[in-house]
Amino acid sequence: MSDQPPMDEVQLEVKSVSKRIYLSPPHMSGLEQEFVSQAFETNWVAPLGPHVDAFEADFASYVGTKHAAALSSGTAGLHLALILAGVEPGDEVIVSSLTFVASVNPIRYVGATPVLIDSERDSWNIDPSLAAEAIQDRIRKNGRPPKAFVLVHLYGQSADVAPIQKLCEEHGIILLEDAAEALGSTYHEKAPGTFGKLGIFSFNGNKIITTSGGGMLVSDDGDLIAHARKLSTQARDTAPHYQHTEVGFNYRMSNICAGIGRGQLAVLPERIQARRANFSFYRTQLREIPGIDFQPEASWGRHTRWLSCILLSDAFGATREDLRVAFEKENIEARPLWKPMHLQPLYEECAMYGGAVADDLFARGLCLPSGSSLSDEDRERIVGIVRNVAGTGR
Repeated sequence: MSDQPPMDEVQLEVKSVSKRIYLSPPHMSGLEQEFVSQAFETNWVAPLGPHVDAFEADFASYVGTKHAAALSSGTAGLHLALILAGVEPGDEVIVSSLTFVASVNPIRYVGATPVLIDSERDSWNIDPSLAAEAIQDRIRKNGRPPKAFVLVHLYGQSADVAPIQKLCEEHGIILLEDAAEALGSTYHEKAPGTFGKLGIFSFNGNKIITTSGGGMLVSDDGDLIAHARKLSTQARDTAPHYQHTEVGFNYRMSNICAGIGRGQLAVLPERIQARRANFSFYRTQLREIPGIDFQPEASWGRHTRWLSCILLSDAFGATREDLRVAFEKENIEARPLWKPMHLQPLYEECAMYGGAVADDLFARGLCLPSGSSLSDEDRERIVGIVRNVAGTGR
């Protein structure tokens, strides 16, 4: 006979768990299913197809470029851009230190060496004055300038493009743009990603629009995009048989994913509006709390607020990690800013110019939940936790 009491005598304690709030989850419009259904109905389920063609055309029109190639990821796009720019082993490539590792890894894919540059305070993107110093220093050390410049646009805000363009023109450096996080933002009314020789965008699941995974390579040079399409489909030559004269990759986007992208692109303006509304809510509700600063919106263009990012000072009374942990205890995802590349074991040996700004942003910065589907209740819950943690140290 069991020593356990009958079930009706047992008090069961049920812990209520609030729903998970993610940092930046996908937000479907409903249009995606229509395009995906078309792909199934017509049996266009393999890579390429009418949705890919339409998505490329619609995307190029939206950002204001002449040509676009839909790919499996933004990383694939940057890899192809470096190849098309002629970057080879022994070359150097300038890039931000404060960025996601996918901005830098493709430099290593082609055997080149990253040269890391600190951020400026106005946008948290690369510091043009430090970039100028770095170029002169690399010329003194190597007898030639870096081969390419990967200009990264962070968190939904364009970098200061004009001085970087000027530097690249003066020194014969090829300008490439990583606009993976900046779709919908502007630089003097023009889309970042369209100033350089090639630009890349990402549709990863956490981006402002998604294809579940995917990217886009854009350029005004049709020959470059045609070459990118060839390289992204295993570099098959024109022949009735399979023939190859250069190394290619399996980087093309599927027709199904492109259908998702078409449905997402149609509602991009609404998604930008919702993200900016999140930021406005946070700023209004938290402005009276000491020790909280928000990522500025630079004077040169619109910030999409893909992510709403804050900096905490000592006056807040708790660290950004204290706040992140407090969020996690309440089933809410928040995330530190990107850990700079010069602090990463993988890239700590690279040449680094500056560093104090990126170090400070990483030490104090936190990305708040920023999804375009956040409800008023979600945002109140998030703000309530910030208020509770402020001044408590936990």
